[in-house]
Parts: sequence; structure tokens; C-alpha cells
Amino acid sequence: MTAATERGWLPDLLYRGGKFESGTAMFADETGRITRFSDSADDRKRAHRLHGKALLPGLVNAHSHAFQRSIRGRTEHRTGSGRDTFWTWREAMYRAANRLSPDDIYAVARMAFLEMLLSGITTVGEFHYLHNAPDGARYEDPNLLAKQVLRAAEETGLRIALLRTAYARAGWQQDPHIGQRRFLTPAPEQYMADTEELRIHISRTCGPGRAWAGVAPHSVRAVPLDYLLAITEYAREKEMPVHMHVAEQPGEVAACLKEHGLRPVELLQRHGILDHRFTAVHAIHLSEEEAAMLGDARARVCACPTTERNLGDGAVPADRLQRAGVGVCFGSDSNVQIDLLEDARELEYHLRMRDLQRAVLTDDCEPESLARRLFTNASATGAASLGASGGILEVGRPADFFAVDLNDPSVAGADEGSLPANVVFGAGRSAIRGTFVGGEALVENGHHALGADIVEQFAGAQRRLWGT
Repeated sequence: MTAATERGWLPDLLYRGGKFESGTAMFADETGRITRFSDSADDRKRAHRLHGKALLPGLVNAHSHAFQRSIRGRTEHRTGSGRDTFWTWREAMYRAANRLSPDDIYAVARMAFLEMLLSGITTVGEFHYLHNAPDGARYEDPNLLAKQVLRAAEETGLRIALLRTAYARAGWQQDPHIGQRRFLTPAPEQYMADTEELRIHISRTCGPGRAWAGVAPHSVRAVPLDYLLAITEYAREKEMPVHMHVAEQPGEVAACLKEHGLRPVELLQRHGILDHRFTAVHAIHLSEEEAAMLGDARARVCACPTTERNLGDGAVPADRLQRAGVGVCFGSDSNVQIDLLEDARELEYHLRMRDLQRAVLTDDCEPESLARRLFTNASATGAASLGASGGILEVGRPADFFAVDLNDPSVAGADEGSLPANVVFGAGRSAIRGTFVGGEALVENGHHALGADIVEQFAGAQRRLWGT
């Protein structure tokens, strides 16, 4: 590698090893991988100077339903005289899901992915479960809609783990739900064949490390046990990540007990499904024993605090998970708001409200330990959950990072020691001025090159969807 092919950046502060350091330049090769760090005067001169900026590892959004960006602001009202809950919100979500065309799905996904890049996210785990036409018929290409989402990620520059969702039924002993027709793949053999076609398509058409496939059984209510066992074994053979909604609602736990005589995590543990590639999304309504099962299996939990508070799901018991040694990451889920730093702080804040005390997720008095832990959750732990190699600024890792403006009002006045807490607990979206993936500047001065076009296309899709 020559100096001509090497790129370098010299910010005021660089976050690595759990702390900020000054005077360090970072370099990457032509493939976008970090090659070295240097504080030599010559290297500092060669690097691109980022005055007034701090660089941090890119955030990793481990759980998104991109199409749900289309219903933001459309469900914040009562739907009747009774209680509004996750289950009533779900009906509104189904109505929107069944009206989106393939082109609409592409436009909405681009909008969600643009917002992610603007907020410092460099990798997304897209929990994708729109497979069929609105009437439930299979498209000639069963991965048509997944490929629209992949195209949106490629055009915006976001790395993506396409977590292809298996959905087979409305629930145990429940009649089929008309709103779920686009989600259904009744036979595990068909699901595995479709997923394998997608996996091969990605390997042939997407750049190395830019996209990959994963397996996502929707939930224990949506996937019978024999189906679940078949597809998780397939994922294990292909070394793919497995993500699954687990214990998001008390009703899911009650239904699992009726069908199997076990709580959801107990069922997964009993049948050997939990392992280091498994991520339980939400995992709110857990017992101490279930948390220990996840920890023993080295599984992870993806918390989605913004969505969980929006839907009234409850608070993820992150303190219980932490004691059990379970790594926690974050997802934007319904995309009602896309801000992983907000999710990080809310994980802690929900527990403060519950316990009427502060600093719940730390057991020492070191000022920055809580902020460091939550930032690691939002970056490195999310990357590990998806089987990605980002989330950490180290030699050999992708040069995926974001730049914070040290003069933004939300973080102004912070020094090296207090900046981690200022970023995690105080930084606004306006503070994030640049986002880089593989060393390529996708967001510069708070703008993406395709931003205006993406917003215009999304607005058109919304007018068609909502008739406004």
C-alpha cells in the first residue's frame, strides 16, 4: 500500500479503547479498512484535518422495520373507547403494510436509512417481513421486496444485515389474520429455499461486507416449533445470525405457556436454539431464570426503548440482563424516532423511573463508566449481534465512524473526560456532522448527497399511501 492509496483523518479527539485521545490520526486503505493509528508529526500533516470534531465508532442499529417509517405520526391517537395497546397499534400497522407497493417500500426504506446515517448509524439489521403481494400471492421473485430494501441500503451507503423473517401463522389455535398475508411463508422448506436464494444473490451482487443475510423467526406465536427448529438449524449450518422477537408482550408469554407449557426463553433453551448467534429482540417480560439462560448461552438482547415506550410494551430489564452477562444492543424497531443515542440513554432512564434511583446500570463511581458501557452497547455489541465487524475503531476493522461537532450547543464545553457522557446523555442529532462507511464520507456537514431526492420520493409515497 502506498501513501497515495491511504486515507487519513485527524480529529481533535478520537474515541478508542473506551476513551478519547487527542493528537491521533487514523488511516485506512483503499478497501476501507483501518490500517494504523499514528501521532507522528509527518502523519498528522498527511491526514485530513477535522477541526473541532470528535470521531467515534459507527453506531449499529440491530433491529429495524424500515417500512414502518411510513406510519410515523399516524398512530398517535386513540382508536376507540377502550385501551390502546400494542395490539391496537398493530392493526394500524397492518393497514399500511398492505398498501405499500414495491416502489413505495424502496422509497420508505431509503428515507429510514438516510435518517440512520444522519444520526451516526453505519450498519442496520433489517428485520424484513414483507414478502408477498397485498393479496398474499407470491411474487415471481419471492425476494422482490427484500431486494428493494437492499437497493435502498446500497444507494444510501448503509451496511445491512437483511434478517429475512419467517412468519407462518397468526398464533396457536388462531384463525389466519387478513393483515398478515404479506408476511406468510407457510412451509419451512419454502422459507429456507427463498432465504438461500437471497443469500446467494447478496454474495453475487453486493460488495464484501456491505450486505449479508440472517434468519429471523418472527416470534414463538408466529412460528410453530418444528418450523422454528428447521430454520434455526439451517442458520447454524450457514453460520448466519438468528434474531427473534421474544417476550415483548405478556400475551405472548401467556400463549407460549398454553401451547408449550414453557415461557418463551425456556422453550428456546429447552430445544437448543439459544447460542452466541442468537439475539432476542425486546426480551422485556423475563424471569431471572430466563435471563440466566440467555447469559449461559452467550446470546444477546436487542432493546428498542423508543419503540417500547411508544407502544407501552414495558421496560427492558437491562440490570437483570447485565447481572446475567447478557450483551445488550439497540434497535430503532418501528422507526417512530431514529436516534440510537436516545435509545441508549432511555435504557438507563426507564430503570431510573422504575427504581426511583440514578445510575442503575453501573456498579462503580467512575464518572464515565456508565456512558462507556451504553456506547459500547450501541456500537460494538450491536455489531457482534449482526455478525458485523464494525462498532470498534481498531486496525483491521472497517473505517466506519461518525463525527461530532464539539461546538454544537448540545455538547459544547465538554472536555476529554466528560465527552463520553455528554455524547451519550446529551448529544442532539444536530451534533452529528459526518458519517463515514468504509472510509467514505456519506454525510458531510450534516447532509447526504441524495438527501433532497430521498425526501422528495418519500413525500410522494406518503401522499399516495395516506391520500394527502
